[in-house]
Amino acid sequence: MGSWGRPLLAAVVLLAGCTTAGRSATPATPAANAPTGCAARVEAGRLPDWADAGFSGDARAPHVFGARGEIVAVLFGQPLTVGREEGPANKILWVARPAATPSPDPAAPATLVITATLAGTTTRATREVAGGPGPSIVDLPQAGCWHLDLRWSGRTDTMDLVYVPA
Repeated sequence: MGSWGRPLLAAVVLLAGCTTAGRSATPATPAANAPTGCAARVEAGRLPDWADAGFSGDARAPHVFGARGEIVAVLFGQPLTVGREEGPANKILWVARPAATPSPDPAAPATLVITATLAGTTTRATREVAGGPGPSIVDLPQAGCWHLDLRWSGRTDTMDLVYVPA
C-alpha cells in the first residue's frame, strides 16, 4: 500500500463507524481542529423537529447534540473562538428536548449551569444561562476541547465543544 493508502484507508474505516441515525440528514463532522479523543461532532444538517422552533424554512445550522440527546447546542459564529476581537461572538442557542415527564425535582432551578473542563487538564470554567436553555454567549478561557456538564431543571447532559485560537 502506498504512502497515502494507509491514512486514507484509516480515515474511511473511521468515518464508516460514525453515524447520526435519527438526528440529521447530513452526517456529523469532527469539529475544526478537534484534538484527538475529543467527542465534539458538529452537524450541519437539519435541526431536529423539537429544536427548530423560531427558525423558518429548512432549519439548518451547525449544531452539537448532548451525549444523552437531551439538549442541542446550535452554534452561531462557527468556529467557537478564544480571544476574538472582531466578528461574531461565541453565540450558542441551547435547545432542550421537551421532557417526557415532569421534572423529577420541580424546585430545581431552571438556570442552565455549564461546568466546562478543558480536556487533559484540571482547568474549569462555570457559565450560567439565566432562565434555562436559550440564547447565550459562551466564552471560555483557552483554546482546546472542552467537556461540558450541563444541568437545568433537574435534567443533565454532556457534550464536547472545541474552541480555536483567534
